[in-house]
Amino acid sequence: MDQAGADRPAAPPPDAPEPAAPADFAAALAAGPLVLDGGLSEQLASAGFDLADALWSARLLADAPEAVVAAHRAYFEAGARVAITASYQAGFAGFARRGVGRAAAARLMAGSVELAREAARGLPGPRRWVAASVGPYGAVLADGSEYRGRYGLTPAELEAFHRPRLEVLAAAGPDVLALETVPDVDEARVLLRAVRGLGVPVWLSFAAADGRTRAGQPLAEAFALAAGADEVVAVGVNCCAPEEADRAVALAARVSGKPVVVYPNSGEGWDAAAGAWCGEPTFGAAGPPRADGRARVAGWLADGARLVGGCCRVGPDGIRAVAAGVAAATGERSARG
Repeated sequence: MDQAGADRPAAPPPDAPEPAAPADFAAALAAGPLVLDGGLSEQLASAGFDLADALWSARLLADAPEAVVAAHRAYFEAGARVAITASYQAGFAGFARRGVGRAAAARLMAGSVELAREAARGLPGPRRWVAASVGPYGAVLADGSEYRGRYGLTPAELEAFHRPRLEVLAAAGPDVLALETVPDVDEARVLLRAVRGLGVPVWLSFAAADGRTRAGQPLAEAFALAAGADEVVAVGVNCCAPEEADRAVALAARVSGKPVVVYPNSGEGWDAAAGAWCGEPTFGAAGPPRADGRARVAGWLADGARLVGGCCRVGPDGIRAVAAGVAAATGERSARG
């Protein structure tokens, strides 16, 4: 309710000091929504890099680290406040298949955090944050099984895979660990057990379709895992259709009682036979108003989202539109007092 500004606090005097920046990631979320970046591979591919490799963007941690820095910086300059590192598909086994030893692989994974930090150096404006990407086991297989889950491994085997790379990434000093594109409630349980004691907060983000995880469990069951996990500062979905995200945000907030993270794909479809994207974007693209997504972003924020960005096929132009949508929505809310 607007009472012509009568209930609004007076503006600070011109010489008042700026409010102190939040000291940690959870505090930053409590202070207001943060804009995530878009698809790292999208920006790298647009720069001319061929990512048809089992390591995907993680290959460039060794082959072209300067390109990774440039990709992160493009998203920061577009308005992102959080960079997600190029470690999604990185793991000791994957690097070993390319002849990279364990110690060197650990340095590359840890280096992904430093590359994101380097991209933020010297940029004016508010603080930028770094999320160390932790993809599911299926991502390292590079066969699409992260969109199915159920790999035939025991929980102990999954934890033995995840814990060593989690330790490497946590020791590199990110602000948060992004447990992302998780297809399966069972793997999520393993990941939440594996992050205990690392001293770094996490967000937990599921790949979803038709109100379920990609392995077929109800999303309500998946989101409920976050309610009892102190390490989790946000829970939600990524790498899904924008329409799926529309349904998931309010459910995640209600079931978990925590801030929500949401970063869907552009809405285009993947034609596996042709090996190409098809259709028109409905989110995170410059051009048609329906693809701008400002109303969609405002809805997510109203439903409890505090981390908003894009995934596959959402580039810097899309994140610029997301940032504008977040600014418009939060500005309107402030103006209403």
